[in-house]
Amino acid sequence: MGPSFSTGTVFGSSAKFHGLAIFIDTYPNDEAPDRSFPYISAMVNNGSLPYEHGKDGRSTELGGCSVEVRNKEHDTYLAIRYSKGRLTIMVDVDDQNDWKECVDIGGVRLPTGYYFGASAATGDLSDNHDIISMKMYQLMVEHTLEEDSQDWTKIEPSVSLLKSPKDNIDDPTGNFRSSPLTGWKVFLLLLCALLGIVVCAVVGAVVFQKRQERNKRFY
Repeated sequence: MGPSFSTGTVFGSSAKFHGLAIFIDTYPNDEAPDRSFPYISAMVNNGSLPYEHGKDGRSTELGGCSVEVRNKEHDTYLAIRYSKGRLTIMVDVDDQNDWKECVDIGGVRLPTGYYFGASAATGDLSDNHDIISMKMYQLMVEHTLEEDSQDWTKIEPSVSLLKSPKDNIDDPTGNFRSSPLTGWKVFLLLLCALLGIVVCAVVGAVVFQKRQERNKRFY
């Protein structure tokens, strides 16, 4: 959450927030067939990007996973860990004390001095979801001299990705994957396949010739 909380259209909070947001969305607005709900997703924002509620935040999502958290007769757990630029989200929803990975993202930069918060909103279709408790722990890690000298209260929330979050495609495992194959990628794949076939043909010819020479010695 950002340094101050303001209400808005995204689950009761502002669509252009500052900081890190974890969304637990129980209803699909986009009605896309390739994603099942409830769905947990993560987003980092410096106030310049709007969360598109009608698209379930797909264009700005950094990672996510489908997790069945509805109508459980036991408590469900969500663990968010941020350490040395790495953000991980683990879930335990089966009451088996078995944590499963949902999100694992590197290159995340979050400032200090922000707050933890929770908000929710619902339409006509609704059920109850209670937050029983929120526990926070400070992780003790070693910092470089550069990290110690930096004023972390003044940095902007950001994520260092090799590509834009808009290039995300859904992965049922919840991991961040590459964009669809471009023309160059297809060309490189075909070239590698062709080279592989040539190498196999050469190796096969050499093996065949060796066998022929060995058979002639026995005549």
